[in-house]
Amino acid sequence: MDVTALVAAGVGAVVGLLGWKESRASNHRANFTAITGELRTDLTEERTQRRLLAWYVVDLWRWGQRVGPDTPAGPPPDPPAELDLSPWQR
Repeated sequence: MDVTALVAAGVGAVVGLLGWKESRASNHRANFTAITGELRTDLTEERTQRRLLAWYVVDLWRWGQRVGPDTPAGPPPDPPAELDLSPWQR
């Protein structure tokens, strides 16, 4: 075999391997970007739900302060419409 052919085959193999590795790395970056975007969206939704739940608890606490053992209890405040109560429902 010719030395030039061996060198050309070796260079081609190295270039092919580097290109394959680079495409895998870019795929991993794309996957990472998609996953972090989804996690960021989930975190934003979770923060919104926690904020709504905290305000609802504060409303219940204020209602509980107004209602004493000798006063008639009015209806408790309704939760906000945006609050997802499904984790606490059976």
